[in-house]
Amino acid sequence: MKTAVYGRIVFGASAVLFGIIALRWFDSDTWQSLRKIWSLPFGATIGGCLMTAQIAGGIGIEYRRTAHVASVVLCVVYLCFSLACIPGIIAAPAIYAQYGSFFEEFCLLCGAIALYAATEASEARAAGFGRLARVGLGACATSFTLAQVFYFRLTATLVPKWVPPNQRFWAIVTTIAFALAAIAILTNRRARLAIRLMTLMLALFGVMVWLPSLIARPHAHLNWSEFALTFLITGAAWMVGDLKSF
Repeated sequence: MKTAVYGRIVFGASAVLFGIIALRWFDSDTWQSLRKIWSLPFGATIGGCLMTAQIAGGIGIEYRRTAHVASVVLCVVYLCFSLACIPGIIAAPAIYAQYGSFFEEFCLLCGAIALYAATEASEARAAGFGRLARVGLGACATSFTLAQVFYFRLTATLVPKWVPPNQRFWAIVTTIAFALAAIAILTNRRARLAIRLMTLMLALFGVMVWLPSLIARPHAHLNWSEFALTFLITGAAWMVGDLKSF
């Protein structure tokens, strides 16, 4: 399989964790941008099925024989997650957080598409899906940049205070890093290096921001969901970066 085993482990394990958390605590802190699913007819059932499918897909991608089918399952799940964010954009088009939520979910879809490309027998189809995953990830990196610009103060507060020189400095640095990654990925200039560095930065977010929050406040459901989502996005970027088809 073309995709590195470690990327699959992170992506798959995070998918399983996210699904378990969502099924365990059926509240707005764990579903966040996917709350719109609840408003659908039989929304609770649909949401439960999607999370169950996510868990199954996360397990399935760890095995060579089931990885391709599991990638299709995750593509469907994350496409539904992305579509669930669109009503929020339509309802409040001037609020960037709505777009940010969409691109967080779309990033997961890019990771699933990358896995599909990595397990596709046809080289031409693999190359096509690989390019789609790369361009999609570039759009997500652009969104991550804008989100940090529009919500700069919030971004700065998430930086651990013990990291020198200060929170504002690292908020600026990470915003610039996302912007440079977006340019490199979209233009396909040193894209693989840019994706790998962005993946490392995302992983550090999970370790330095959300893991301490989770340890300090394990009863806060939001910390669990943000921890799982951060590593899901990390795994998705990792999957795209390890593709050989671009």
